[in-house]
Amino acid sequence: MILVRRQKEAELRILEEETARRIEEAIRKKVEESLNSEEIKLEIQRRIEEGHKKLLDEVAAQLEKEKEAALIEARQKAEQERKEREELDKMLEENQRRVEEAQRREALEQQQKELERCLELERIQKEKEEAMRRKKMWEEEEKANQMKLLGKNKSRPKLSFAIGLKSDSTKIDLNN
Repeated sequence: MILVRRQKEAELRILEEETARRIEEAIRKKVEESLNSEEIKLEIQRRIEEGHKKLLDEVAAQLEKEKEAALIEARQKAEQERKEREELDKMLEENQRRVEEAQRREALEQQQKELERCLELERIQKEKEEAMRRKKMWEEEEKANQMKLLGKNKSRPKLSFAIGLKSDSTKIDLNN
């Protein structure tokens, strides 16, 4: 009994495998026939073409997006460069203005120093002239005093001295 049962199970299994193999073979033949049919070939070709067209459209759209993004980026970069150039120009103008202002201040300071130097030289010159004038006046006063002392220009009365000799009285003039 067990043996018969096992034999029936083995036959059943073999039958199932044979059936599965035949079904599989039939499906394979049916698929092959379908694939070889003109209608299926046309459908496959149509789907391939649609897929190819869709892929090309997607690539074109992606390229357009990338192109637009590149244009936007280029515009932004150009705008940024323009702003940086303007800022640089402003900085250069400001630096030039500061340099000119510093040069103007320095020139004014130099001019002020030169003016002060000129005024100092004028003051020293006046002091020298005043000292020379005082010296000249002093020298003239000294000369006048010497003249008085020596009796020149009749600034002092003549004094005469007589030495008593018995003969002609001889006078000695001290003024000459």
